[in-house]
Amino acid sequence: MKVYRLSKAQFANDLSGKGAELAGGRWNSKGLPMLYTSSSRALCTAEIAVHTPLGIVPTDYVIIEIEIPDDSLEEIKVVILPKNWREFPHSQSTKKLGDIFLKNCKNLTLKVPSAVVSGDYNFLINPFHPGFAKVKILQKEVFEFDRRLFIK
Repeated sequence: MKVYRLSKAQFANDLSGKGAELAGGRWNSKGLPMLYTSSSRALCTAEIAVHTPLGIVPTDYVIIEIEIPDDSLEEIKVVILPKNWREFPHSQSTKKLGDIFLKNCKNLTLKVPSAVVSGDYNFLINPFHPGFAKVKILQKEVFEFDRRLFIK
């Protein structure tokens, strides 16, 4: 299966999940590495846009196409999530689900609903799973954001 990731150019080859480990995210607590990817380039764009202050156009980004095996996938369906799962700052309930996924290490990838685009999905990869060696970068290319997404 192909998934996508938008990254600053300097981190384009880094699939370690270190950024999420340092900052934490919707689906992981600080201190736990997790590689966040999306089902499409468009969803990647939306995910970056919601975290960028209005008026600032992100620069120096690369879109990375990644191949992941689809035989080690776990899914969290939106119907099991609490009503506050989309909130920002991120809910502890989603962090807890992601942390359990990482610690159990049963599956390589966790499919989760996007909080940004209803009906779309992000794919979270556990860098400590034994199958992580099968995760491959297929292609990288410079990515330019459409300014209209960020300018008033």
